[in-house]
Amino acid sequence: MEVVQVLHMNGGNGKTSYAQNSLLQQKVISKSKRVIKEAVANLYNNNSPKTVAIVDFGCSSGPNTLFAVSEIIEAIEKICGESPEYNVFLVDLPSNDFNSVFKSLLPDFQRKMKEYTKGQCFVSGTPGSFHGRLFPTNTLHFAYSSSSLHWLSQVPRGLESNKGNIYINSTSPSNIVKEYCSQFQKDFLMFLECRSKEMRIGGYMVLTFLGRRNNDPSAKECCYLWELLAMALNQLVLEGMIDEEKFNSFNIPFYAPSPLEVKCQVDKQGSFCTDKLEIYEHDWNECRNEFDPSEATKDVGIIFANFIKSGMEPLIINHFGFQEAVIDEVFNRYSSIVNDCMAKEKNEFVYFILSITKKDD
Repeated sequence: MEVVQVLHMNGGNGKTSYAQNSLLQQKVISKSKRVIKEAVANLYNNNSPKTVAIVDFGCSSGPNTLFAVSEIIEAIEKICGESPEYNVFLVDLPSNDFNSVFKSLLPDFQRKMKEYTKGQCFVSGTPGSFHGRLFPTNTLHFAYSSSSLHWLSQVPRGLESNKGNIYINSTSPSNIVKEYCSQFQKDFLMFLECRSKEMRIGGYMVLTFLGRRNNDPSAKECCYLWELLAMALNQLVLEGMIDEEKFNSFNIPFYAPSPLEVKCQVDKQGSFCTDKLEIYEHDWNECRNEFDPSEATKDVGIIFANFIKSGMEPLIINHFGFQEAVIDEVFNRYSSIVNDCMAKEKNEFVYFILSITKKDD
């Protein structure tokens, strides 16, 4: 699977668009505000740049796209003596809905900037993969990424024996776990290596992404949502609606690392100092309020399914070639399975907030 070409959140503003199903990600950004403010304060303790280059890796499209950037600029304005100029770069894969960002979101952002900064703010889109170089050497002062680094650059190779699963599972052969771990290590190391060249000395990165507290890569806290989606797909295989061979060859380009794995890769790359690595949990059963607060009585399974569908639909359609009716049925089954699960047990998302600083060479 060419992930660079097909991985993107659903564009537009429909009921299964990322714009309508991204309140959880907004909460993740809000959780990182304190860490952002601390990083900005440290940045300005070391120097006071007249032009600040800020990048959001994995900006997507929708109400969150410029939310983190706004928080970063607001934090800078509160501590700087004179407003700098801002160069803001929005990075995502070429398939991202950049037209929506610049047509619908940028005008409001620019009006907001005029209210609390005297500095000029220049915003540009940078389509490309953050697993490669995107900016000239020594360009960036502050980098941010939210809910993106758990996506891999490609589906790991050698997963043919992972039949009946679409991700790591307790039933997966040991080589499956090894391949996923190896791909994450390679990708995260490459991300750090590229940023080490693009970041200025003393520059900061604040990164949030899905992870796990458990050292076991097949732990339920990071695998269960994909196990339930595999169950929905498998139901349709048994009913002849999905080709079994197609199902067995489908795997998610995703990995939820442990804190130790993250720290090891930062240390191995060597260009950054780890300032913070915070972990927090988010209960699945809070989905009703987090994802769709205007419809508090709505079936929580449907809300959860729409949330997953907003990110997974392009990958599934690309692999299976589903018509709309089939993709709808997949997520109808998924919503029912999730409802049953939530009624019986508590499950959580685990998120990391990582703050790192570019070392002096």
